[in-house]
Amino acid sequence: MNVLFCTSEAVPLIKTGGLADVSGALPPALHEIGVDCRVLLPGYPQVLDMAEPLHQVCELHGLPGHTSARLLQGVLPGSEVPLYVLDIPAAYDRLGGPYQDEHGHDHADNAWRFALLAKAAAMLASEATPLGWRPDVLHCNDWQTGLAPAYLHFMGAHTGTHTGSHTPSMMTVHNLAYQGIFPPEVMPRLDLPPASFAVNGIEYYGNVSFLKAGLYYANQLSTVSPTYAREIQQDTLGMGLQGLLRTRSAQLTGILNGIDTLDWNPGIDPLIPCAYRARSPGDKRTCKQRLQERMGLNVQNDAPLFGLIARMTPQKGLDLVLAVAEGIVNRGGQLVMLGTGDKLIEQAVRDTAAKHPGQVACFIGYDEALSHQIEAGSDVFLMPSRFEPCGLNQMYSLRYGAVPIVHATGGLNDTVEDGVTGFVFHHPTPHALWLAVEQALELYPIKPAWKRMMLNGMKQDFSWEHSAKAYKATYQNLIDARR
Repeated sequence: MNVLFCTSEAVPLIKTGGLADVSGALPPALHEIGVDCRVLLPGYPQVLDMAEPLHQVCELHGLPGHTSARLLQGVLPGSEVPLYVLDIPAAYDRLGGPYQDEHGHDHADNAWRFALLAKAAAMLASEATPLGWRPDVLHCNDWQTGLAPAYLHFMGAHTGTHTGSHTPSMMTVHNLAYQGIFPPEVMPRLDLPPASFAVNGIEYYGNVSFLKAGLYYANQLSTVSPTYAREIQQDTLGMGLQGLLRTRSAQLTGILNGIDTLDWNPGIDPLIPCAYRARSPGDKRTCKQRLQERMGLNVQNDAPLFGLIARMTPQKGLDLVLAVAEGIVNRGGQLVMLGTGDKLIEQAVRDTAAKHPGQVACFIGYDEALSHQIEAGSDVFLMPSRFEPCGLNQMYSLRYGAVPIVHATGGLNDTVEDGVTGFVFHHPTPHALWLAVEQALELYPIKPAWKRMMLNGMKQDFSWEHSAKAYKATYQNLIDARR
């Protein structure tokens, strides 16, 4: 089974969010179960530098805007997964990040930049591929690759070949909120026929939507948790695409993401003060004490310590946490928060910490070691996201024995079992969160019951192997349908 995995970012080469974690972990997991999965990435400067050695395997001509590209090949670092890099300096050799310049503004030509990536993927998946290798499935990820299924469709229409004879495509939505919406003026540069700009096509309320293109033209759709697959078909979280998703519900599946069980393993984690395991979790107490010392909290082993690591945005429910912080402190608890984001929320977090010295602490920014230490040192982990396609921190928390409190949405709902591995509340309000916090505060002093819940979580298996098997089965269904 051959799979071309097209993405705009992948660890350890380039990362802005969770898409990179999936793109860096799923292909190696597929490789382990016998799938010849190859990754296609844009040739950002960071990718060209970190992926060396690379060698040219072919040139691609006829990309949008009459552009040509060198296709370079190497290996995804830390794995045996073949890596293809699309080398177009005019498109990707930029200051700043993959999507924004050094001043934090979107690159003005992002539509063209990611149309290049999508068209290259479609070419490599078509009968006209210049490679000696052709995928059985083209796996696209998020809006940046959304035009690829459209290009495949219209390649078939142009040659008079039935689209069913072409490589089937799969579109994975990692977060429906990001849709790649551009004004209709970009159409001439996309190298798609005018007929594609239609309700039954890539048109979205008068604009072009790259994500809608993928959702409309791909043979199979997926997202990163079963609950999120249901939620995005409803008006509340459908982000304007719920109608299309409902019509394609038979082709939509939710496959839960995995986590890196080597990086996130309290038994061998070099970033925490001492290792511990489910069968001997006692050293977690030392991790708690060191976290209290580092963050300037009162060193009290009997004080329930609540941790939070999140982007400080309304989506993540920071306002809910700040609303219950006083109650946590009044009940003898402590709170430590790590993250960055909205400046008003950052300031509110600082103000809460300043109001409760020794009981509330924060670090505004990002610190990888501290994130591991918060998971290892916390008794409870707060994750009250208003929506969360999959979420990773709740899985890290379960693995580290930090009992999670989560809102029943997306992957949070799929990974935390209320009363068994954590606490789940069903409405994103301060009152509902507080009721869940109260449950945790009441159970915490009952040590046998608390330990049982903690160990239930630590025994969960969230390795990528499960996800990889589900993706492989989905690919096989696509291949069988084509045959």
